[in-house]
Parts: sequence; structure tokens; C-alpha cells
Amino acid sequence: MEERNNLSARSAVLSALLGSHPPRLPARHLVRIGALFGIAEGTVRVALSRMVAAGDLTQRDGHYTLSSRLVERQARQDESRDPHTRPWDGAWEVAVVTAERRAPADRAALRHAMTALRLAELREGTWMRPANLVRRWPDVVTAQCTLIDGRPHTDPTPLLWDLDGWAAEAHALERALDLAEGLAEGFLVSAAVLRHLLADPLLPAELLPGDWPGARLRARYDDFDRRYRELLQRHLKG
Repeated sequence: MEERNNLSARSAVLSALLGSHPPRLPARHLVRIGALFGIAEGTVRVALSRMVAAGDLTQRDGHYTLSSRLVERQARQDESRDPHTRPWDGAWEVAVVTAERRAPADRAALRHAMTALRLAELREGTWMRPANLVRRWPDVVTAQCTLIDGRPHTDPTPLLWDLDGWAAEAHALERALDLAEGLAEGFLVSAAVLRHLLADPLLPAELLPGDWPGARLRARYDDFDRRYRELLQRHLKG
């Protein structure tokens, strides 16, 4: 988890906007959030200008809004809090790269898409996961891959995900939610939980170890977030 004095102005702004619905805040609110971490107003405003120039944000009438690219990231973050799943019948999704002469940008775009779709790479160019999520295949995947539905003879889950590591961090974050005090600490814990939920492979229960903490962490975070948002809004409007 990030230490308070290591949080950059850019990270503070992004975390604030990613956690806001809609993802739009006035500059004065973003400045007050930066102040929670000892970030000077001038530093926040320079970061905002640079983020607009880089295409991360748009600015209008003193308000800053996430760009479409980062709105897509927020949608994935929201999905990780309330995932859309379907009953699992034992089938797996397999995507095999079959396109030739791919540009580096295409390779990077495919890897980004596969991560967002929560597939894992069994070996170079072969991605897979249980077929229990409700979503569509984006064009970047269908243009580069052949898609296959299959049933492995042995469970490849241990080769694809470090479930013990994810669960250990989830347990630590549960404790952090219980112990968080003040707006600054709550802000950091909230951001850490959301990052961790994005890394949840969202596997069907049949493939998970006992006492898997995913659903429990989501429920505890939802309760924490409701209380924290009320406190933060009072601070920003005070």
C-alpha cells in the first residue's frame, strides 16, 4: 500500500476521479484532496494541466473529467466491485494468437485487453479462463486471435493465477479497512482495495479454495465506501 508521503499529485487526482460518479470534480475539490497528503495547490494544478495535455483529463468551466480511455478503466473498476457472472458448466475460453506480423502497439493492446477480460497467459500467445463471465470480445482480440471453447483434461488454474497470494493480500486489506482512520488513510486504503479487486480473476466457486475472501472483501468495501464518501463530501464542501 502506498505511503502517504509518496502519493503523487497525479495519483491523488486519478484516484479521486476514478472513485467519483460521474468522474468529474471541480479543481478546488481536487486541490483539497491533494492537501490531505501535503501536496501543495500549485503542484496539483500543474499536474492537472499536464494530465489535460496528455489526454488523461478534459477541462471545462473549472471542472476536470476523465478522458474516455480512463472512463473505460473506471467501468472495469466498477465491474470488479459488482461482477457479471453466469453459471459455469466446466467450459473454458481459449484465445490463441494467430495473426501474423503484429506491430508492437497491437501486441500491447492485446495484452491490455486480455488483462481487462481477466484471461491469463498459459504460454506465449495462448490465453484462457473459465467461461463464467458475461462480456463481449473486443475487436482487438477477434482481429488477432482464434477463439476456442474447450475443457482441459486437468485443471490449469494453479498455472494461471496465484490464488494464495491474492487471498493473503485480500485478508490484509480487510484488516486495513477495519483500522483506517482519517480521510487520508481511508483514501489510500480505498484505492488499494480497488486496485486489488481489479486483479481478482473472478473464477467460479468450483475452482476456488475454501474461504475465498473475494465476496467478503467486496461487501466490506461497499460498507466502508458508503461511510467514507459521506465524510469526504463533507470535507470537500466544508
